[in-house]
Amino acid sequence: MNIQLIQGQFNAKDAIDIIAQMIQVKVKYHESKISNTSNEEDIKFAEGKIKRLQNDLSEIRKFVGQSGATINIQSEITLIS
Repeated sequence: MNIQLIQGQFNAKDAIDIIAQMIQVKVKYHESKISNTSNEEDIKFAEGKIKRLQNDLSEIRKFVGQSGATINIQSEITLIS
């Protein structure tokens, strides 16, 4: 099953805003995992995920800033059982 989450052309500011909000949702998810566990391995895993997401957002900001006026975003979720 596929869900088309985002598909469209956005100005740079809106593109960064949309992506930053999506990344923030994932960061909050991993933060809640940290809050709900005492397992050190799970905590380190979630902290690593958060750092990667923050680094990805930094790279995205650089890319979008260099790319020009409009950005095409296509995001799809694929569910596999």
